[in-house]
Amino acid sequence: MSDIKKPSKRDMKSAARLYAVQALFQMEASDETVDKVRRQFYDHFFGLETAEEGTFIEGDVDHFHLITETAVNEQAAIDQMTDRALVAKWPIGRIDSTMRALFRAAGGELMAKKTPPKVVIVEFVDVAKAFYPDGKESKFVNAVLDHMARECQPEAF
Repeated sequence: MSDIKKPSKRDMKSAARLYAVQALFQMEASDETVDKVRRQFYDHFFGLETAEEGTFIEGDVDHFHLITETAVNEQAAIDQMTDRALVAKWPIGRIDSTMRALFRAAGGELMAKKTPPKVVIVEFVDVAKAFYPDGKESKFVNAVLDHMARECQPEAF
């Protein structure tokens, strides 16, 4: 009998967001297709257990797919929306690739319009804290995503 508790739907969606950022980063760094990277995540990363990190939470596969699919298909629009949310001197091309992947994943979820934008913002601020635990990046992410959400889904505000 196992003591392993099945993660909640919310936890699985949160994990899917984190994995989506990692997958989008990997796509940019390796120049691989979304299908190839997703397959790697499905086969080797979801539920992975390592001696150093323990067991990675099982991500919500459908949510991961939705975010990555929308982020890839709508990348130009998401990047333009992100550029408008950034200070004019800091276009998306000048920010680091992890942050770019985060904005693309969040933008994908915002554009899919299946999750309330305030939830998307909170969730991706938490993702930023996972990648940048000691910095002010989470406040930056909050401000940029708030601007993007108000542009993408103004009716929600």
